[in-house]
Amino acid sequence: MRPDAPNSDPALTGRCYCGAFSLSADEKPQTVAYCHCADCRRVTGAPLTAFASFAPDALKSEPALPAPVSFNEGVQRWFCPQCGSPLAATYSYLPDQLWVPVALFDQVDQLAPESHSHATSQIPWLHLSDDLPRSDGSGRDHLNAAQKR
Repeated sequence: MRPDAPNSDPALTGRCYCGAFSLSADEKPQTVAYCHCADCRRVTGAPLTAFASFAPDALKSEPALPAPVSFNEGVQRWFCPQCGSPLAATYSYLPDQLWVPVALFDQVDQLAPESHSHATSQIPWLHLSDDLPRSDGSGRDHLNAAQKR
């Protein structure tokens, strides 16, 4: 995450639920993906979550993100200590990518997912009628390729 710098016109802005943390990015995400895994469901409290991927230095946080927590090897997550909102995550199998829940952004309507990860873990009563690529696992090959675009 790059140090705070003047930013007159960020492409994306957002915040946690209580507003203690503001996020901004000068560029669009590398990719946006749905995740159906049980970990992401528990972290967000939602049956399905969409995350946007950024290069770590492309996203700014005011104040700087707090210390991360890790309950699974290779996964670090940041949360607002005031309201508990999930702010970001990194995964060792997706190097140089910082993943942010799209619902934190004011421009969430502009962040349509491009793929599904852990599609075999989709909750049976959740019906999505899209033609996006679906990966049975993490989708790491697809998501790492999206970073290089």
